[in-house]
Amino acid sequence: MSNTAKSLVIATAVAAAVSGAATTASAQAKEKCYGVSLAGQNDCAAGPGTTCAGTSTVDYQGNAWTLVDAGTCADIELPAQADGTPRQGSLEEQDRDLPA
Repeated sequence: MSNTAKSLVIATAVAAAVSGAATTASAQAKEKCYGVSLAGQNDCAAGPGTTCAGTSTVDYQGNAWTLVDAGTCADIELPAQADGTPRQGSLEEQDRDLPA
């Protein structure tokens, strides 16, 4: 194998390693945030009777999540519940705003 070919193989391997690390860093910069998505706009898993993305049936459904930037879930501004109680995103499933 010539020096040029070896250099090309090494450069390709380094580029692949760097791009893989960037993808991993991007994925780690997100977290599941429950109770912040509008009906049909969740990323996945919206409790019993649903399968995955886009299956929530109620706005701000407490057991439906969407990916948000890490550290921002609790800071997302949401309208208050019907009884005036503040609504907030959570890193864990919630029992509020579930479909009837």
